[in-house]
Amino acid sequence: MNPIKIKSLFLLLLFSISLISCNNDDTPQTVEGTSKLSIKLVDEPGDFEHVYVEVIDVMVKVNNDSDDDNWQSIEAINTGVYDLLDLTGGVNVLLADAYEIPSGTLNQIRLVLGDDNTIVIDGVTNELTTPSAQQSGLKIQVNQTLEPNFEYIFWLDFNVDESIVTAGNSGNIILKPVIRATTEVSTGTISGSISPIDVQTQISVTVGDEIVSTYADENGDFLLVGLPQGIYDVFVAPNPDSNFSETNIENVEVIVGQNTIIETIILQ
Repeated sequence: MNPIKIKSLFLLLLFSISLISCNNDDTPQTVEGTSKLSIKLVDEPGDFEHVYVEVIDVMVKVNNDSDDDNWQSIEAINTGVYDLLDLTGGVNVLLADAYEIPSGTLNQIRLVLGDDNTIVIDGVTNELTTPSAQQSGLKIQVNQTLEPNFEYIFWLDFNVDESIVTAGNSGNIILKPVIRATTEVSTGTISGSISPIDVQTQISVTVGDEIVSTYADENGDFLLVGLPQGIYDVFVAPNPDSNFSETNIENVEVIVGQNTIIETIILQ
């Protein structure tokens, strides 16, 4: 079995922000490649019977720290009306599932709400007004660097108790969301090289019922991306016409947020 070296690309980042926090000192960092983004909506428990919000889209701003342009919809799935108080104890709504965006700096996430937002207090349903959300969406400052070839999960955690405000004399109940956002990397990669480099060679691993594969490039280098943490056998298949044999490298460990480097594979 070939020796394996594990090279850490970066530590698993955990951070929290709120809707009113801002970090304008970060300069957007543009890097080559793409990253995958998943977004989940959860809630901290609140002292109400029900708090219903209508989610109609999720948008992001990447590599652009200007105020109001270059927003990109990430084609939110599972849109609709949700009771935030149901999204506790590990329950969540998946709003974006491994959506591919350019790597670099994820500046902001925008949660776009519709008009169907209500709150139930003492059995009475009251309309929730959301003045800022209805026009442009709830903008959450992030300024998180996304490395190429990795998948990131963002958790948007509503703080219901802090988000519900009763207006002074009018008595209107207003939704002014306070959101805590956390992120984690959910995949790792395997890289290496083959020799000789002039042989077309496929490298693959099996992930559940799927096969993740790639070809070595003109320099003999390869990179397998989007791999969940675990132990894999790496299958190396040279072009059959080359007369080189297939080989299997066992017990290659993938760690979330890291790149596992296999020493040069010598075709036999």
